[in-house]
Amino acid sequence: MLRHAELLELSIAHLDCDAFYASVEKRDDPSLADKPVIVGGGHRGVVSAACYVARTYGVRSAMPMFKALKACPHAVVIKPDMAKYSTAGHQIRAIMKDYTPLVEPLSLDEAFMDLTGTERLHGQSPAATAAAIVNRIAQEAGVNASIGLSYNKSLAKVASDLDKPRGFAIIGRAEAVEFLAGQPVSIIWGAGKALQTKLAKAGITTIAQLQTMEENDLMAQYGAMGKRMAQFVRGDDPRDISPNRPTKSISSETTFHHDIADGEELKKILWLQADRVARRMKTAQLAGTTVNLKLRRADFRILTRSRRLPDPTQLADTIYHHCVELLAAEVNGTAYRLLGVGLSGLVDGIEADPLSLADPEGGRRADAERALDKVRERFGTEVIGKGRGLR
Repeated sequence: MLRHAELLELSIAHLDCDAFYASVEKRDDPSLADKPVIVGGGHRGVVSAACYVARTYGVRSAMPMFKALKACPHAVVIKPDMAKYSTAGHQIRAIMKDYTPLVEPLSLDEAFMDLTGTERLHGQSPAATAAAIVNRIAQEAGVNASIGLSYNKSLAKVASDLDKPRGFAIIGRAEAVEFLAGQPVSIIWGAGKALQTKLAKAGITTIAQLQTMEENDLMAQYGAMGKRMAQFVRGDDPRDISPNRPTKSISSETTFHHDIADGEELKKILWLQADRVARRMKTAQLAGTTVNLKLRRADFRILTRSRRLPDPTQLADTIYHHCVELLAAEVNGTAYRLLGVGLSGLVDGIEADPLSLADPEGGRRADAERALDKVRERFGTEVIGKGRGLR
């Protein structure tokens, strides 16, 4: 039961499934119900999800696996099954769209919903409709979710994390500024560790401190993020919920079983990731204008390098060659534990890889790769590949 002065007026909701990957695994294996479950890679990987039982031992998402197992040595560790999670995520999204077309996904297991104007359609308030959606997801998809309800996206997202698991929290207009004043800067959506560190160096650790600062001053010090912070701390967020928000990037990464410093071994792994990104780009009928290389050192420091391409691409060969050049500058004896490749600045796939007089062999390489794609479509992705991908 919920009571709030603005309960019948608020209609912007954020739905976030609770420990999604772990919940799906528990749904499919009831014997795991009361056990600590960690979904993630091997000893060298990181935690993708931890159920709430495991969290009582201090296990958290993105924690290195060896630390998680040290904190909870009796946990059941399950390798991620993205195909299964994707199926569950699409089922959950379909349920949400039964109640409103204005669903903006953020990931497989969370999304914004605009329930404005749905009262006559469903015969109940947006708050009651949000509760009905969560109950239906539990019944049909077998996982629990939490709801945050407010008058804009930022506050709805904050609210959804206040009462997990299976929570329903509300932030109204009248209380927003006062509520935010008592919160740490870490709740600002998009304020990562780097920005939090920068704010801390300036002596700023709470929203109340930011509320005393002018928007122009914040923009002068923190750029576009300064404007966003100025709006957030006053309870403002002018963004609409967009069901057709475009994908910003497509990437793939892998954590190694042992740290790798050898350039040739890194290049082989780089090719496998570039090939995977290219397949995803083609499936999505997109092309990228910027290649991105990500490396994580043995001390967990992350390095990122990017390069703008002369033309949009969706070809593994093009992605690989540009990333190899970015990688070359980082092969200096440093050992790495993770490598990732991505494409950003996405455009329609019809713009991909035009013929260029500056690269007369480019057309042949593109034709060769597309021929491989046709073979893979018929016989599977593992049936054929390039020699540089052999381990």
